[in-house]
Amino acid sequence: QVQLVESGGGLVQPGDSLGLSCAASERTFRNYAAGWFRQTPGKEREVVAAITWNGGVTYYADSVKGRFTISRDNAKNTVYLQMNNLKPEDTAIYYCSARFGRDSGTYYTTERAYDNWGQGTQVTVSS
Repeated sequence: QVQLVESGGGLVQPGDSLGLSCAASERTFRNYAAGWFRQTPGKEREVVAAITWNGGVTYYADSVKGRFTISRDNAKNTVYLQMNNLKPEDTAIYYCSARFGRDSGTYYTTERAYDNWGQGTQVTVSS
């Protein structure tokens, strides 16, 4: 198990960029696949992006493809989400997630696949 702490949320205008970070408590985070999810009131949590334990393979939801980039630095026990050209519909609470797994090329895109979650960080896109 790892503890995850997100940071970097805030209020931005449409078209702006914002970077989120997720710091893990353990060096063993390098053995975990990771993901970013988001949730708005009254809706289910949805996957935004996912990444394998070594960063070799990534996944993006269609709604963010070409605008968001997930990456990780295992030396810093941190996974990132760079968000560009933000839209009002990107407004949500963003959560970092992790699941132990070093299977080559394996990432996870469902909420139930993950057993480690951060507390969430609010991202608001509004003019």
